[in-house]
Amino acid sequence: MSSQQWKQRQRNDPWVKKAHAEGWRARAAFKLLELDRQAGLFAGAKVVVDLGAAPGSWSQVARQQLPPEALVIAFDILPMAPIEGVEVIEGDFREDEPLAMLEQRLDGARVDLVMSDMAPNLSGIAASDQARSMYLAELALAFALAWLSETGRFVVKVFQGEGFDGFLAQLRQHFAEVKVRKPEASRADSREVYLVARHLK
Repeated sequence: MSSQQWKQRQRNDPWVKKAHAEGWRARAAFKLLELDRQAGLFAGAKVVVDLGAAPGSWSQVARQQLPPEALVIAFDILPMAPIEGVEVIEGDFREDEPLAMLEQRLDGARVDLVMSDMAPNLSGIAASDQARSMYLAELALAFALAWLSETGRFVVKVFQGEGFDGFLAQLRQHFAEVKVRKPEASRADSREVYLVARHLK
């Protein structure tokens, strides 16, 4: 798809228009809102970490859904415009310095919800794009396993294709409950799905 075609599709997308009208930074907000309605992702959560958060719509949703005293931390290697009530850590969550900032902020607390809507910059080479998207999902899972509380929840975007079944099996090894979800706001022609996992084994 050319950049011109992409822009045209964005202009005509009802979810994009709805997001703009309601003040969300991206249409992805509606995906997370639906996942929360289905799974109660934010119920009782005191600490939420949003991986690859920019432009910030998932962090916006988290902040709206949680009480003021709950902690929302957004991680991204890209600069992100501030969101009131959200702590932004600019950096790679695999590296020591950003992780030290997270550890300091958590002050011994565990994370109740790790969420990742990360996707690679697409090259147009399907096999390469799929491999890179699965790599990001693996990174998000490794982070979740390191930081989640026992009753914590994990939601991650993946694309169906090479590596998907293996990743799903891996999730089921670590979590007692794993659901595959396709939110209404996901484009019908996209292989994108979300995996929602809870209760570490």
